[in-house]
Amino acid sequence: MRRNFKKGGYSTDIANSYIDSQQPIRLLSTQLTSQVKFVNNQPTDEIAAYKAWFTQKGQEPFEVKFETKVKLPEYLALVAFVNLQACEFRHNVYFKAAGLKEVK
Repeated sequence: MRRNFKKGGYSTDIANSYIDSQQPIRLLSTQLTSQVKFVNNQPTDEIAAYKAWFTQKGQEPFEVKFETKVKLPEYLALVAFVNLQACEFRHNVYFKAAGLKEVK
């Protein structure tokens, strides 16, 4: 993924600069990956978020974080995100979304 290195937190403008909303997005994950919460640099048993991988033609695969557990459609299904946002931090781009829906 090309990185533009802008300052600030999560925003839809940053997500739109990397992901073309007019091009189809495909699901690469078959199941969600849990991200555990850390307290004092130690992992806890609490789940903080869930992640899945996606791809779009002309882009490297990218991971999107969801704060709640979402139902994943079948592998390689066409999907759309609900409120996709991204942030740039330490030469990386991180994506998060409020939800996911299958496009038919």
